Amino acid sequence: MLSYRHAFHAGNQADVFKHVVLVQLTRYLGQKDKAFCYIDTHAGAGHYALDSVQALKLGEYREGIGRLWGRRELPPAIVDYVDLVRRSNPDGRLQNYPGSPCLALATLRSNDRLHLFELHSRDVLRLRANFAAAGRQVIIHQSDGFAALKALLPPPPRRALVLIDPAYEEKRDYERVVVSLKECLRRFPSGTYLLWYPQLTRLEAHDLPARLKRLPAKDWLHATLRVRTPAGDGLGMHGSGLFVVNPPWTLRATLEEVMPCLVDVLRVDRGAGFTLETPP
Repeated sequence: MLSYRHAFHAGNQADVFKHVVLVQLTRYLGQKDKAFCYIDTHAGAGHYALDSVQALKLGEYREGIGRLWGRRELPPAIVDYVDLVRRSNPDGRLQNYPGSPCLALATLRSNDRLHLFELHSRDVLRLRANFAAAGRQVIIHQSDGFAALKALLPPPPRRALVLIDPAYEEKRDYERVVVSLKECLRRFPSGTYLLWYPQLTRLEAHDLPARLKRLPAKDWLHATLRVRTPAGDGLGMHGSGLFVVNPPWTLRATLEEVMPCLVDVLRVDRGAGFTLETPP
């Protein structure tokens, strides 16, 4: 099923959380001279107009990046992320939102490479248009990122950040992320992997973190951001989680500063909160 379009959700609270962490990971990997690959298994269109029909239908960005746009005295990691979003809005008005591929490209060096996977026929056309000026630094694949990922690992530089960010519209996506990460770790155990998942009341979402912790990874960080109390009818997303395999040693300290701020700014009700976990 290919009905999911991220244009309806761009810039929401889940994007804010995911992209703050993504920028920290690319910044860290860029501290070494040796090149690295950024691989995005579900790239979407890569860049989104917040005044589009799709974005305005739900207006989710207003409860996400919209709440940070005019804020001052934010933690440095959030300032870094917001500044990158501002590059897509040079007149100072929040009208555009850079997706994961755009944020990654903005923080990579000329010798780093991006591999972007997108299966949706319309979104891949937009993705190619949005990165037409990037030249050979960006390689776009119209294919299933889950199925194609293993062929890229290990990458020639032996350094990579892999973002696995499916829509989870189908129940099998929960199984596929576990199987995919397990295969990735077998082929390329030293890579850095960032997995996003929604916090829902459905069993598959509830059980996913425990399954991820049982993967053969030596080091991981699990962070969750809850913005509201789970709905009584069980519908809707009340937050999201990030599971980072082989995280930078600096990431936990950064998130200890960032997460209380995100809870304060993005909270919808008293059910908001966060968790941070690392291996015992």
